[in-house]
Amino acid sequence: MLIDSHCHLDRLKSAPDHSNLKTIIETASKRGVEYFLCVNVRQQEFCDMKEKVAAFPQVFLSSGVHPLDVESGLDVDSLKLTAADERVVAIGETGLDYFYSNETKAQQQDCFEKQIKLAVDINKPLIVHTRDAREDTIAMLKAGQADKVGGVLHCFTENWEMAKAALDLGFYISVSGIVTFKNAGELRSVIRKVPKDRLLVETDSPYLAPVPHRGKENQPAFVRDVAEFVAELRGENYDELAKYTSENFFKLFSCANKLR
Repeated sequence: MLIDSHCHLDRLKSAPDHSNLKTIIETASKRGVEYFLCVNVRQQEFCDMKEKVAAFPQVFLSSGVHPLDVESGLDVDSLKLTAADERVVAIGETGLDYFYSNETKAQQQDCFEKQIKLAVDINKPLIVHTRDAREDTIAMLKAGQADKVGGVLHCFTENWEMAKAALDLGFYISVSGIVTFKNAGELRSVIRKVPKDRLLVETDSPYLAPVPHRGKENQPAFVRDVAEFVAELRGENYDELAKYTSENFFKLFSCANKLR
């Protein structure tokens, strides 16, 4: 069994309706992918996202506001309501991105702080996006006592020092297709060091298709390519990696266990 721990099924251009999405999920299933976490980035899109995947019990949800979407607004009371949905297993995708949007730094920090607090209040883990904001991301997670609920730094692209700081807070590290890119030398060295009990795999589809699918729209089925690459990178058996990353998923997102 394999799990795509982070994807955006509602944003797949190749799946504009239920029948297309059914085909995509079936294709992934044929490659051993049995569960999916469909991640929210804008509050206004949560209901549409939920409706689109409603027919697929193997799809879990998150609820949150992405750092590059903070200008779309954050209503904490509304987020708390959607987060109470039984299929919502995490808060996010939230975090900080100074690479693409340094001008909204203050707004990102405010939004991140509020979502950390909500996650702690309702006891659900965080899905964190971070780019060019290493010190602030870790500092805010510490200040908000995010270690009480844990979470994951998804689509990890930072250095070992940041990975170690996140691991020390009880967080997980999730690796995407970026690890297969030619220029991912530093990332590969980090992924080799991540303990087995803290590693997840993802696609972040429809973005960042792994080798050998570069140039195509990313799909959950391609998490198999990521997992196979990571297993070889770490000198591990693929079946072993698939097993422990799946176990890690259900350990982190414990609410998902009730829905299996």
